[in-house]
Amino acid sequence: MSIQNPAPPLPPRWFIRSAWAGHRFLYRTTRLGLARPVPGRKAGILRLRTVGRRTGEPRAVMLCYFLDGEDLVSLAMNGWAPSHPAWWLNLQARPDVEVDTADGAVSLRGREATGGERDRLLARFDDYRGWGDVRTYAAARPHTPVVVLTRT
Repeated sequence: MSIQNPAPPLPPRWFIRSAWAGHRFLYRTTRLGLARPVPGRKAGILRLRTVGRRTGEPRAVMLCYFLDGEDLVSLAMNGWAPSHPAWWLNLQARPDVEVDTADGAVSLRGREATGGERDRLLARFDDYRGWGDVRTYAAARPHTPVVVLTRT
């Protein structure tokens, strides 16, 4: 009997949510917490601002990312749960977003990388600390979108 893509051990969901809540709190109170990516070493941190697909209300989430030329690249993972995060569903409904980075705010358009582009970008996640074993986590889920944010 073989098991395909066994799920790796994960921290409890409360821990993951608490870590991101702490990061959002740090950003709101000090405007710190955004970081530039260091190529080949560590991922950057951005604040993605979307519009709720059902409510029309502004939403914001902190994400890790790296640069691919002018594009910002991230993963649509919901704390490694099988479901997609709300921000990804919002971005699919309304791809025009605002992003706050360590270099300032910028308007971007989001899309999912597919085919060879997805494979190439997914392989690049291995170059950055802080993501863990991305391919193992991504393989344990039905589908993990690689998100590309392009300047408009």
